[in-house]
Amino acid sequence: MTTQTPDNRGRLPKVLAIASGGGHWVQLLRVAPAFEGCDLCFVTVRAAYKSDIPRGRFRTIVDATRWNKFKLAWMALQILWILIRERPAVIVSTGAAPGYFAFRLGKFLGARTLWIDSIANAEVLSMTGQIIAPYADLRLTQWEHLASPEGPLYGGSVV
Repeated sequence: MTTQTPDNRGRLPKVLAIASGGGHWVQLLRVAPAFEGCDLCFVTVRAAYKSDIPRGRFRTIVDATRWNKFKLAWMALQILWILIRERPAVIVSTGAAPGYFAFRLGKFLGARTLWIDSIANAEVLSMTGQIIAPYADLRLTQWEHLASPEGPLYGGSVV
């Protein structure tokens, strides 16, 4: 892996890697080596996942689904607070709700965004992968037949 070049103030690029639990988290960990040499902060829904992180900061947020609007609102506020404190240059997510809110809010703060749709979505893009399109600078799919010229793109199976 190549080490990232510090900015003109000697700081490494800040990357916020965010995902919900389960398979989304596992897939995020599989792409994490791509951010070697970056100032990395992981965000997820389970404190127990901290043991998965060999380096970088770790933050937890409430776990929420579309069926609990109050928890979703609380999640969004927690993510906003993390974004304000971290000020990432790049946000990368493998899904689902945490990535959606991080992208929506992060764009207001000038962050670039990379969405990697779940490998489990072999027939159609995930719901979040579909609705995140206007807020993602780059969307990737694990399945060649789901790619399209306007996105998501397929560059090979990465996780």
